[in-house]
Amino acid sequence: MDGDMLARLGFLAIILVALGGWALVEFRQRMGQALRMATAWGLIFVGVMAGYGLWSDISREALPRQMVSAEGQVEVPRAPDGHYYLTLAIDGTPLTFMVDTGASGMVLSLADAERVGIAVADLRFLGQAMTANGIVRTAQVTLPVVELGPFRNEGFRAYVNAGEMQGSLLGMDYLGQFRMEFASDRLVLRGL
Repeated sequence: MDGDMLARLGFLAIILVALGGWALVEFRQRMGQALRMATAWGLIFVGVMAGYGLWSDISREALPRQMVSAEGQVEVPRAPDGHYYLTLAIDGTPLTFMVDTGASGMVLSLADAERVGIAVADLRFLGQAMTANGIVRTAQVTLPVVELGPFRNEGFRAYVNAGEMQGSLLGMDYLGQFRMEFASDRLVLRGL
């Protein structure tokens, strides 16, 4: 522990002693009521912390997600970051892709490529792609089966990016097989 941390702990201890002293003076004749109030506030604090810690899990269940209608169209809501994310099954493994109409191909991150069973160590990164972050090396791969709801492609060409990517991108090579409609913060994909 450095001096800064000790100073913060000391300051926190002074605040806790002051609050504890105030509570003892204020509730000296009503200790049962003080304990009930302290328990209630403690539970509220624990509940808030649990909700904060579990928000990423809760939000996946509470927020609207990708759905396939009876007509076979795929609808996906706009995410809080302003992008649209589609979940495709690559050879049975679900992967989340950010819709990128400015990208020409389907681009997998190294981590996602490994998740679908591609031997990343054996790839030959001979291609190049121009991205917002500059030029990156790419390796072409063929994905056995790509599925989005009722839509299925076999032997689909994609690229694995050797650079740092937070997720995979879904470009126009794949999206071009759909009629895309952006309406009311939703992306609707219909087969051509």
